[in-house]
Amino acid sequence: GTPLNATTWSAAAWSAACAAKAAQYVVERKTRLSYGLCRPPGHHASFHQFGGYCYFNNAAIAAKKLQAMGKVAILDIDFHHGNGTQELFYEDNQVLTVSLHGDPKSFFPYYSGFSSEKGKNKGKGYNVNIPLQKNINGIQYLNHLKKALKEISEFKPKYLVVAAGFDTFEGD
Repeated sequence: GTPLNATTWSAAAWSAACAAKAAQYVVERKTRLSYGLCRPPGHHASFHQFGGYCYFNNAAIAAKKLQAMGKVAILDIDFHHGNGTQELFYEDNQVLTVSLHGDPKSFFPYYSGFSSEKGKNKGKGYNVNIPLQKNINGIQYLNHLKKALKEISEFKPKYLVVAAGFDTFEGD
C-alpha cells in the first residue's frame, strides 16, 4: 500500500520540508500558529520502515524541531494509529504522543495502538492511545477528544503538533 515511483522521493521530501518549515516559523517566533499543508502526516513512518503511504514522519519532524525549544505534545487524529510516531517517541518524556484511532483489534495497523502501550523507560506514561470502537457517533468522538485534550493540558507542552489525517469516516 505504499508505492514507489520516479516522483516518490521528491514528493515525500518536499512534504517533510514543509513540516520542518512550519515548525521553523514557530521556533523563530515569526508566528504562534503554523499549518504545514503536507499530506499525509507521516505517522506510519519510523526510523526503520515506511508504510501506510507514509515515507517520512512529517509530524515527528516538526515535533523534533520544536522539541529543542521545549516540551511538545502530538495529537494524532488520523483514523489509523500512528505506529511510527509512537515508536519514535516511545522512550521520550519530552514529547507526549496522544492518538485517537480505530481499535487495532479491528483496524490497520493491527499490531499497535492498544491502550496498554504507555511508553518505555523514561518515556513511560508519555504515550496515550485512545482506541475507538466501530460505529461511534460524533458525541462519543468528542468525549474521547476531550479526554485527549485533558491529557495534553496536564502535560503542559510548550508546543502542540496535530497529525491531522483526514480518513476518520468509513468510505473516506
